[in-house]
Amino acid sequence: MDSVPKVAIVMGSDSDYPVLEKCIKILNDFSIETDVTVCSAHRTPEKAADYAKSAEKKGFSVIIAAAGKAAHLAGVLAAYTVLPVIGLPIQSSTLDGLDSLLSIVQMPSGVPVATVAINGGENAALLAVQILGVKYPEIRVKLHQYKESMKKAVDEKDRQLKEKLKLL
Repeated sequence: MDSVPKVAIVMGSDSDYPVLEKCIKILNDFSIETDVTVCSAHRTPEKAADYAKSAEKKGFSVIIAAAGKAAHLAGVLAAYTVLPVIGLPIQSSTLDGLDSLLSIVQMPSGVPVATVAINGGENAALLAVQILGVKYPEIRVKLHQYKESMKKAVDEKDRQLKEKLKLL
């Protein structure tokens, strides 16, 4: 078993980075090592293919691929690896991210890509955490704690609202 869980984060452009900041933070909070790379499916296709082909050997367990517009990056990476690929559609100015979402989610049979919401960097990270939790019990424990803290935060907001409305 690998001692350190690793996730590869590939973005089609450095302009995608703001969406990935929370993603990277969440993975770091779960003590998951990340490698962040800019690689375009269209402008650097050989680099994308090489990256995907070598990801498993480099010890990565999951790849998160963020791209906007035509957003073929996740599919290209998935074509060259057996690792799970999570596609993260980035909102573009032209079609508000719908083009990115459809480009990622509509994969042909045999080349699956898990897809999260447009600009859903947090969910991309959490899906990677869940996938890694299957192999790493310590991550699964942290994930249970994370979900419990979310529950407590919602319960506290509910309590505060009821207090504000004098419904308690």
